[in-house]
Amino acid sequence: MADGQALDEVVTFTSDLIRIDTTNRGGGDCRERPAAEYAAARLAEAGLEPALLERTEGRTNVVARIEGTDPSADALLVHGHLDVVPAQAGEWSVHPFSGEIRDGVVWGRGAVDMKNMDAMILAVVRSWAREGVRPRRDVVIAFTADEEASAEDGSGFLADRHAALFEGCTEGISESGAFTVHDGSGRQLYPLAAGERGTGWVKLTAHGRAAHGSRPNRENAVTRLAAAVTRIGAHEWPLRLTPTVRAALTELAALYGLDADLDDVDGLLEKLGPAARLVEATVRNSANPTMLEAGYKVNVIPGEAVAYVDGRYLPGHEGEFRATLDQLTGPDVNWEFHHHEVALQSPVDSPTYARMRAAVEEFAPEGHVVPYCMPGGTDAKQFSRLGITGYGFSPLKLPEGYDYGAMFHGVDERVPIEALHFGVRVLDRFLRTA
Repeated sequence: MADGQALDEVVTFTSDLIRIDTTNRGGGDCRERPAAEYAAARLAEAGLEPALLERTEGRTNVVARIEGTDPSADALLVHGHLDVVPAQAGEWSVHPFSGEIRDGVVWGRGAVDMKNMDAMILAVVRSWAREGVRPRRDVVIAFTADEEASAEDGSGFLADRHAALFEGCTEGISESGAFTVHDGSGRQLYPLAAGERGTGWVKLTAHGRAAHGSRPNRENAVTRLAAAVTRIGAHEWPLRLTPTVRAALTELAALYGLDADLDDVDGLLEKLGPAARLVEATVRNSANPTMLEAGYKVNVIPGEAVAYVDGRYLPGHEGEFRATLDQLTGPDVNWEFHHHEVALQSPVDSPTYARMRAAVEEFAPEGHVVPYCMPGGTDAKQFSRLGITGYGFSPLKLPEGYDYGAMFHGVDERVPIEALHFGVRVLDRFLRTA
């Protein structure tokens, strides 16, 4: 089991990493190198030989390998990203890059997404070095840049240009899984992620006839764009169940003593109450308009108008997503992918999934582990190019009233110290037996 020093170090490392500002504003506006050097130094102190890799200066990734005891076993990838989304200091109770430790909680941008997991990985690896522990299978550690944007300088670059570093890796774990969800009736759920919706960030472009704003214009680009955006925003996407979501609904129904009527999923979700939040975003594709760009003067009708839509599609349903956008945009608006990544589906009956479940149950015997499909995406998408099956497994035991989902990209992001300690213990247990 991870030692007491590991429990101290995970808190220190989380705080230290938060204090290193790695804000990713998109468009290449980020510098992860200081955080990468910090992580690499901690790995080197544990006797590893981390490689620092960049596609673009300052956008640094770290990769290291721990040799296992069974050379015939497939390797396991354990990865976390170093960049974070922006934070407005004036909106926060503490400075978002202070890494302040107060009342048993570590505060700051990245406390949950996902410098906490980075710190857990470092703490576990260093604990193994002190004990002389080696895992059964090779474990490849990767800390990546650019996950909060396109991943082109991070996992995409590593998968495309440095595949040899991941030789033998067949499975991987990363963020957004094995965290406590309190259902309001005393039950504690621990969703383990075995899938992700695909990313379809879409750019809409409407063309029309530029003209004076005082004259009638039936070829108004803004009007055409607005109509398409309205259709997309109002569209009711049909129900689509993937294997992971079917498994989630089946297990949740059994837990709550309900009939798993998958012919009436919406009715089942209503009966599940708060637990439905784990599933409701992943029973359909989605497309949410998020940005508008048009015009330069109030009395000028522009010849072009642009909008952006955050689209997500379920595994096996990208074709339906594309066809629906063709229909909703209509003849006067063109669309193209601004950013496009695959949807993922991972088995929930694999030995690795069973070992993750067992690790959580050992330290949270009162909890109920359930399958989970992430509504968003992670670096697992890029690593899937290498044939690596991805799972979301960054364990945290959270108190009732703690809104885990609100921490992601939210104000006053923070993580309890006890949650970090739980995470280190569970991660250590899983990785020793994986």
